[in-house]
Amino acid sequence: MSTGFQEKEYNADSLDTGLWKKIINLLGSQKKNLYLLFLFMFFVAVLDVVFPILNKIAIDYFVVGKGSHDELVGFGVLYLLLLVTQSIFVYNFLCQSGKIEMGFSYHVRKTAFEKLQLLSYSYYDKTPTGWIMARMTSDIARLAEILAWSLVDLVWGLAVMIGVSLVMFVVNWKMALLVLMVVPILAYVSVWFQTRILKNYRKVRQVNSKITGAFSEGIAGAKTTKTMVLENHNLKEFNALTKEMREKSIQSAILSSLFMPIVIGLGAISIGALLWYGGNQVLIYGMEFGTLMMFTQYANQFFEPLRQIARLLAELQMAQASAERVLTLLEEEPQIVDTEEVMEQYGTVLEPKVENYPVMKGDVRFEHVNFSYLPEEPVLVDFNLDVKAGQTIALVGETGSGKSTIVNLLCRFYEPVDGKILIDGVDYKKRSIGWLHSNLGYVLQSPHLFSGTVKENIRYGRMDATDEDIIRAAKLAHAHDFIMKLEKGYDTDVGEGGGRLSTGEKQLVSFARAILADPKLFILDEATASIDTETEKVIQDAIEKILTDRTSFVVAHRLSTIVNADQILVMKNGRIMEQGTHEELLVLHGYYYQLYTNQFQEDLQRELLGA
Repeated sequence: MSTGFQEKEYNADSLDTGLWKKIINLLGSQKKNLYLLFLFMFFVAVLDVVFPILNKIAIDYFVVGKGSHDELVGFGVLYLLLLVTQSIFVYNFLCQSGKIEMGFSYHVRKTAFEKLQLLSYSYYDKTPTGWIMARMTSDIARLAEILAWSLVDLVWGLAVMIGVSLVMFVVNWKMALLVLMVVPILAYVSVWFQTRILKNYRKVRQVNSKITGAFSEGIAGAKTTKTMVLENHNLKEFNALTKEMREKSIQSAILSSLFMPIVIGLGAISIGALLWYGGNQVLIYGMEFGTLMMFTQYANQFFEPLRQIARLLAELQMAQASAERVLTLLEEEPQIVDTEEVMEQYGTVLEPKVENYPVMKGDVRFEHVNFSYLPEEPVLVDFNLDVKAGQTIALVGETGSGKSTIVNLLCRFYEPVDGKILIDGVDYKKRSIGWLHSNLGYVLQSPHLFSGTVKENIRYGRMDATDEDIIRAAKLAHAHDFIMKLEKGYDTDVGEGGGRLSTGEKQLVSFARAILADPKLFILDEATASIDTETEKVIQDAIEKILTDRTSFVVAHRLSTIVNADQILVMKNGRIMEQGTHEELLVLHGYYYQLYTNQFQEDLQRELLGA
């Protein structure tokens, strides 16, 4: 279940401020909730600073001093009101944090999904589904959780520490220094740990992507696994991945676990020094007992947010690994894009200016086209082809000869390295991708259906189609009869990926979907290679009706399906080896003649054996 995909490596040893600046910018969608969060947290922090002062007054004035009963009652009421007020603020900032977590997650997933709609075909060609799914689910969820709730700790912690420090320095600067003396040591320890935590958690996220990919491939290829008895092999591979993730996760957890006790220990040292010095001051009457208690509370209050911030630094190290991968997806640029001039005239894929789309006639010309997926491995070499509107072009040849590449270039899934492709006499780069694809009908060897009903899947060909349009398209594709035999007819659920239909039935639905779009260019990529002979005859009859007056390219394995093509191109090593009609190529007694006669004899043998 391995792939050749190489995940981008990150090498920053500490928090990447540039990266987090980009993430914070994504939080801009939650601006209102952030302002409210900061407001509530500020008031909570102010009250946290005020309560030790009130405790000092209570001890020095009411316990040690001579405060009256009436004054004590008033003081108690004030104390209670402040507690209730703080509870209200705490409730509200918790609500705001929850809203920020959900809102941020929604915004980033929406942005990422929009990006996925715009990315070129080549991106999906090289990127495992599991990698994308891990970014869209666990990484975004982790990032949203860390940001929302860590913001609470960060804002509250900084506000409390600043407030506490100011009060302590005003009251007694020597005592304040005793509290703050461990901060430089803590800063050094934090840097040492954060470098190692980040390194380990990066590896955890990388392995998590591989595990998600293994899940995806294992589920999608369950039938292949069963038929080839690969269960034990797959289990061993999966166990190796999960073992690696377990080891890296344990290392990260150990580092995080060591970090917190060190922070707590440094805080305890500071408080111990504070009690020793302050206790002596109280004994020699150089300080009131209430003041010592206030400093003790402030020391705890200072180190509690400091511990939270230290924990936050550790979590941000772990979250940075997720943030790096999420940004990798968000910042991925499509390889095939329209120019600014084209977008201004025809709009974008997501916001097209359909009213400006020119009507496509269907003439296609390849002029001196060269193409390679890798620079050192040319696939098409000086390829030339002139197709008139309405003609059917069949592509025949060995695997790797360039058949599918021609189709991919025509569909603009890729673009020529050199040369031009003209549609109706115009370089197709001067038209929008949306215009080309809106005039394109594409039927694959393994058709993909979306979860939903038969009717919904056909309607994807043209979203504004009526039920009558859908039925008409299904009849043209010879799909209507089998659809009506289903339990709920056109309202039958096809299941995930069309799993409740046979391969032939899915193919007929995909034909109906393509017909509904009424495309000017029709692509059949070995559309009959995976179906039985009986269904092939039905589809072949449908193809003859569908391709009438449409420019079509047929990648063919079964040569019997292309005998009526206007031109047949026999491809080899990216060049046209033979070209002509079926009759013309048979007369040549060349490569096509050998292929056709061999298949004809095989078909004849099958028919005789069947009889």
